Amino acid sequence: MNHAIFGWQQGWRYGLMGLALAFVALPLYVMLPHFYAERFGVPLATLGALLLGARLLDAFIDPLLGRWSDRLHAHAPQQVLPWAAVAAVLLALGFALLFLPPSLSPHDLLLWAAMGLALTYGGYSALSILHQSWGARLGGDEIQRARVVAWREGLGLLGVVLACVAPLLLGMAATSALFTLALALGWYAWSQAPRPPTPARPLDFAQAASPALSLWLPFRRPQFRALLAVFILNGVASAVPATLVLFFVRDRLQAPALEGAFLAAYFVAGALSLPLWVRAVARWGLVRTWAAGMVLAVVTFVGALALGAGDTGGFLAVCLASGLALGADLVVPGALLAGIVRRSGQGGAAEGAFFGWWNSATKLNLALAAGLALPALQWAGYTPGSREADALWSLSLAYAALPCGLKLLALGALWRLRRVIEGEMP
Repeated sequence: MNHAIFGWQQGWRYGLMGLALAFVALPLYVMLPHFYAERFGVPLATLGALLLGARLLDAFIDPLLGRWSDRLHAHAPQQVLPWAAVAAVLLALGFALLFLPPSLSPHDLLLWAAMGLALTYGGYSALSILHQSWGARLGGDEIQRARVVAWREGLGLLGVVLACVAPLLLGMAATSALFTLALALGWYAWSQAPRPPTPARPLDFAQAASPALSLWLPFRRPQFRALLAVFILNGVASAVPATLVLFFVRDRLQAPALEGAFLAAYFVAGALSLPLWVRAVARWGLVRTWAAGMVLAVVTFVGALALGAGDTGGFLAVCLASGLALGADLVVPGALLAGIVRRSGQGGAAEGAFFGWWNSATKLNLALAAGLALPALQWAGYTPGSREADALWSLSLAYAALPCGLKLLALGALWRLRRVIEGEMP
């Protein structure tokens, strides 16, 4: 597929499902911990353990879903969209269960939340892997791959902005209905999007003697192992502040009325930055563009350490700058992965296997952020609503300093492994 074919009309049709998927991502990864901690009084350590367990189980399932996706694309491509519709129904149901729970005892509430998480994560994983694999199979050079990812992630950021505003203006019941509508529209637009070419050959690993060979196929590629290591380090660095941002706004800044505006500023800045990062890819290449985004994020979060009660203007600047850095994280890694799949000789055959592990790593990032940061804060003496200086300083360190250290580790790993990732050496 050349650049002219994948224009804006094709881009929004493919990318609109990204809006629905990102719409649910913000409530799941940012709002859910705060929602259960504040409204139902679930202890942070208990909540962190529940989210860690649910995300680790989900991460384990993702590679299996990736293998299933590849077999579906290869042997029954006409069934991809019907199965995507099934996954969307499960996702919508799980979301409603999570955010509209009945009156239950604390024990039963945790069981209810676990059931809702299982449905939501399962539907989300299947739908996102099918969608990402479809986009990767469209092919193209570095710029084309970046453009495909940018449409998906750019419309995804629009979904995130809607998710920031909808719960505040409409309440969770109407938000759940709006999310279901977004899934339906996204599926319909996807059905009208450009379709990947039919594979010229069957899946190599579908004929393997051992099913395990197909499951672990991506790890036989050193480029994938190198990229995944950087992606995990960078992803945990980004997931920690995402998990803690509402606690930071409410307790450190003491500005709960502005939390929706801050989140919207962050994601709007990310969306507006995407064309700039695509241009940067054309000028600098994928790896150097990603490194620039990491450096910007570190500089931004160092500044967040100095913020305290009432520093809303300073935090708005942090949101805008970190949103700009977010654009690089959205455009580059997925485009690098699509290129690795193509260079591996598995293009049009094994995208699902690669994206299954990729999504698994994403879930691992979020699991580590919730499972480590939330209990650590509780042990450091912080609880939601704290005003003690030591507790708030612990919150600032977890929100800003920890991500900086992890980003620097990711930047060092990216630079050290850049030639492997780019395929210049085995």
